[in-house]
Amino acid sequence: MKHLLSILCLFVTQVVCAQTTAVGTVYHDLNKNGRKEAGEPGIAHVGVSNGKEVVKTDKNGKWTLPVGDDTGFFVIKPAEYAVPLTNDQLPKHYYLHKPNGSPSTKSEGVAPTGALPNSIDFPLWKQKTENRFSVLLFSDSQTRGLAEVNHVTHDVVEECIGTRARFGISLGDIVADDPNLFAEVNGSIGQIGVPWYNVFGNHDFNRGATNDQFSDETFERFYGPSTYAFEEGQVAFIALKNVYFSPDGKYKGHFTETQLAFVKNYLAQVPNDKLVVLLMHIPIVICDNRTELFQLIENRPHTFSASGHTHTMINLWVDEKYGWKNAVPHHHFVNATISGSWWCGLKDETGIPHATMNDGAPNGYSILTFDGNQYSVRFKAARRPDDYQMNIYWPDELTKAALDTTHLRVNVFAGSSRSKVEFQVAGQTTWTPLQLTPQRDPSIMTMHRQSPYLEATVNGTKLDEVFGWSMDKPGISTHIWQGNLRADLVTGTYRIIVRTTDAFGQMFTAHRIFRVK
Repeated sequence: MKHLLSILCLFVTQVVCAQTTAVGTVYHDLNKNGRKEAGEPGIAHVGVSNGKEVVKTDKNGKWTLPVGDDTGFFVIKPAEYAVPLTNDQLPKHYYLHKPNGSPSTKSEGVAPTGALPNSIDFPLWKQKTENRFSVLLFSDSQTRGLAEVNHVTHDVVEECIGTRARFGISLGDIVADDPNLFAEVNGSIGQIGVPWYNVFGNHDFNRGATNDQFSDETFERFYGPSTYAFEEGQVAFIALKNVYFSPDGKYKGHFTETQLAFVKNYLAQVPNDKLVVLLMHIPIVICDNRTELFQLIENRPHTFSASGHTHTMINLWVDEKYGWKNAVPHHHFVNATISGSWWCGLKDETGIPHATMNDGAPNGYSILTFDGNQYSVRFKAARRPDDYQMNIYWPDELTKAALDTTHLRVNVFAGSSRSKVEFQVAGQTTWTPLQLTPQRDPSIMTMHRQSPYLEATVNGTKLDEVFGWSMDKPGISTHIWQGNLRADLVTGTYRIIVRTTDAFGQMFTAHRIFRVK
């Protein structure tokens, strides 16, 4: 009888372990077929996570982690390895364990995965390590149907084909409340031909989900866990779902305890000389518990974070005002949006709206360049030359008397408090500094004044079919500089030259020709 009880106890213990523990291997997929085969060795010291705990594989590539009934496992790709990709260039770096599948909502989530596999194996293959590389940074493509998927395609994607970027990242709001469009957006962006990582945004949620846990079920079906990490060069990238939904459907910027535990556990394994890059949708400074995240990174010498969401472009130097304790401010970048301000405004000859953002900057994306643990950011306006970095506001013609009272305004799209902006009239030998003067952009105000007509009809045709969606109210731009020209200009034609140098030492120049009468 005692022997029988021992056998039963052993059986129960094995069942409990089987239900609460997952095991697997990270291996070198020598023939790149995605299947672990004889002769393909395990890879030691690779991070694997269940979204909270992080373990390193042993000398044989083996790992063990706790598992629940809704767990996403992922390998933390080392810099010297690559992961398999889907046909749309999406990383296959994860395994979802959802025995019962996703709750039913308006968009399809994850199908039931059934019992836990005997081994969850992650294939990797060697790649050339580059300490200097670039990344395409998208945000808020915000598509409301196939017409706007086509806008993304023709306005942005096509010009990125042939890029030298190592990979790309979308910082959320991939769609506008319809996750069923993920496939079409992925198919388009996948044509760029580089690996593409995605971050969850508030408009990517499953409508009808009554629990934050299930707000990202369709996102997970396409992209895997909404919190994960990977490494490239000397950079550790951490993607975080910082959109937290309450049962009434409202959301806020928030990091869960599980996410904070994951960041803490992962960073414990990341050397201090690496650059840590946090990727999220809602700007870090408006998250209600940002200081808890700050505490995990503020003593590291190399950090950077990026978000989208606001449909403006902002470079923030986060200091004690926001709860950051390090004497050296943290750089948080609010990225430009692909959709500008919701794909609204007058359409051009190709049928694409001007889509100017609420701060007067054109729609577009950014290019991050990394060199070891250093980085720089460069804005790229959609379908515009690389050097289109500012708008100069000054009359085409004015009287000599008006020179005293007319302000020169310059919107430096990716400018910040650390930018230097100055001007001269061609022929002069000195440069005059302009002063950072946050205000509403003059051109976006003109565009917005057209909005009362967008709800009108002419002969039964709604004008918004001509002009596009109604624009948001213009916001205060944090990157407008202002000054005055000399009042002693005589009658004639002149050229203003404006040059700016940003926080990374990048210099851009623009011109505007005008007449004094």
